[in-house]
Amino acid sequence: MRVLFVEPPKDFWFIMGQYIPPPFGILTLAGYLEKAVPEVDVKIVDSQAEELDWSGLEKRIEDYKPDLVAPSSLSTANAFLALRTAQLTKSINPATKTVLGGQHFTALPEETLRKYPDVDYIVRGEGEETLAELVNALSLGIDPIDVRGIALRFREDVRINEDRPLICDLDSLPYPAYHLVARHMKSYYFSLMAEKEKPFAIVEGSRGCSHRCSYCSQSPFWRHSQRRKTPKRIADELEHLNNTYGSALFWLTDDYFRLDTEAEKLADEIIRRGLKISWFCQARCDDIMKNRANLQRLKEAGCTWMLVGFDTPSPGTLLNFRRDGINSDVAKEAVNTLRENDIFSQGTFIIGERKDHRATIKALREYADWLDPDIATFMALTPYPGTEIYDEAVSRGWIEDENWAHYDMVHAIMPTENLTREEVQEELHRCYDEFFGNWSRRFRGMGSKNPYTRRTYQYLARQAIMTGLRSLF
Repeated sequence: MRVLFVEPPKDFWFIMGQYIPPPFGILTLAGYLEKAVPEVDVKIVDSQAEELDWSGLEKRIEDYKPDLVAPSSLSTANAFLALRTAQLTKSINPATKTVLGGQHFTALPEETLRKYPDVDYIVRGEGEETLAELVNALSLGIDPIDVRGIALRFREDVRINEDRPLICDLDSLPYPAYHLVARHMKSYYFSLMAEKEKPFAIVEGSRGCSHRCSYCSQSPFWRHSQRRKTPKRIADELEHLNNTYGSALFWLTDDYFRLDTEAEKLADEIIRRGLKISWFCQARCDDIMKNRANLQRLKEAGCTWMLVGFDTPSPGTLLNFRRDGINSDVAKEAVNTLRENDIFSQGTFIIGERKDHRATIKALREYADWLDPDIATFMALTPYPGTEIYDEAVSRGWIEDENWAHYDMVHAIMPTENLTREEVQEELHRCYDEFFGNWSRRFRGMGSKNPYTRRTYQYLARQAIMTGLRSLF
């Protein structure tokens, strides 16, 4: 049996500048599938790294003649690309099976199967074991009707099978199948973090988050729990990628990278092995303060950048978002503490909450200016399927834009009680304009001794963001 994983052609999120990341989700699934069902032939087509358009992808599918095609489909914004890949696959050979997964399709399996006949199966939730069992059944000619964790059509209806238990020991997972994209490794880069000559790779340290932020689709996808790899296992992956492919820049893709003693042990492992790498992660400002004593050790181990969610200065909105432990004082301390340890801070802020109006968003802009992170990313509140906010927005009829491609946090999807959707979009533009249009900040950023700050303000701060935002009007 021949299984083809596909990263479809797509445009990347202009907010983060020019970058091509490795297709980590399908690399992880491919690595597990090779180990679990070794008799299956596995191949990956990465349209970004290979510079393929849809015609080029069509030819690759035709040449490989797969029995099963699994397009990457992690986020709602890319859902249509996965669906288009399934449609393309069926147009080439209707007998080829197609399977989708990820957060969006896990949240909407019945709707997807009823609406899109080119999709045969949906893998719900954590995919490794479910996909391997599905592939094994198909390769043996067995009806996969009882495979746990999938949704499929059955007798003119949609059948959603019982959930599969989560994998207990993440250390037991094989390495992601970077060897299947080995010839493209030098194509993966992140221009804000490093020059194109510095290969970029992704490593997973944990899965899930025990917090229950109402707008987050990650936490429900992972069942509101967090499982972690050991520091040794994470360091093993970093060392393998560094030694084998020369990867020197890493994103630890954890939804919530905890900065506790396990993080300190990881730093010790990296330093002990003499790895000369840089890496960045997503952290919470309350966790930064709780573990501030570990930050210098993390910096020594190559942690150069942290993405931190500050959201809003409004206590009421933070309560609605279920952002326990986050407040203005803690946020300010976190920014200052990261700066003291020479760790670049990227703060994220959210506008478009139901009670928002011009004055509250103006207060948010002033809050971002006062916090003064090295860079700010402003987002429109987006009702992702699977979240509490989505369920409420659907039930109350708030959603005005149902184009999944716009669910990228820079398109306004809903109005507020006081602002139209178009006015929310205007306010988002104003947030970026005022933050990056601040001449003092721009000059300070372009002349900063911190290379990430300097690169950001020279390349991204004004032109790329504002040009992209203007295109939304």
